[in-house]
Amino acid sequence: MSNKQAVQGSLFVIAAPSGGGKTSLVNALLDQDPRLVLSISHTTRAPRPGDVDGQHYHFVRKQEFEQMVSDGDFMEHARVFDHFYGTNRNSVAHQLQQDRDVILEIDWQGARQVRSAFPDCCQIFIIPPSLETLRKRLTGRGQDSESVIQRRMQDAQAEISHWQEFDQLVVNDVFDTALEELQTIISDHRGNKTHIKNKAYGHLAQQLGNR
Repeated sequence: MSNKQAVQGSLFVIAAPSGGGKTSLVNALLDQDPRLVLSISHTTRAPRPGDVDGQHYHFVRKQEFEQMVSDGDFMEHARVFDHFYGTNRNSVAHQLQQDRDVILEIDWQGARQVRSAFPDCCQIFIIPPSLETLRKRLTGRGQDSESVIQRRMQDAQAEISHWQEFDQLVVNDVFDTALEELQTIISDHRGNKTHIKNKAYGHLAQQLGNR
């Protein structure tokens, strides 16, 4: 990964608190942009209904994950909600060398590690329009108990506090508007590979700073 001459594609990190709508937006990006590919993370959590091994995640046992960490296989890894997640270094490098633009759908902990190893990446943070909206989304999924939702809300507030570490901010209020903003950010980054803040960044930063 340190050999920048071998890297031709762009690396995009997209993070959001749980329930922020990150996965739906990423899937829409992938459907509409054939140059984009999603890095499939390894995780120790159990598959949920509808999860397909190798498509949504590479599901591994904790012992196998720990061995991969020891072997230096991950460009980033983190513990989230009592489970471990990691991004395979060689898989990402191969895609970039094929002139593909790679999306990492990870949390702020992983984003910080990636930025340290790959400062040219574009890091995007998706936030909900309000914490009340986030709670409604988490409740509406029907996947978690009230205690789990409460914990996710607390963790979401902690995650949002790291917004300043990201290059771009996108509010996922109206889905199509958020998707259009993401597409613009990706297009602009491809054109100049610099971290130019999106138009909404200053306004959002002021709102977040007042929370």
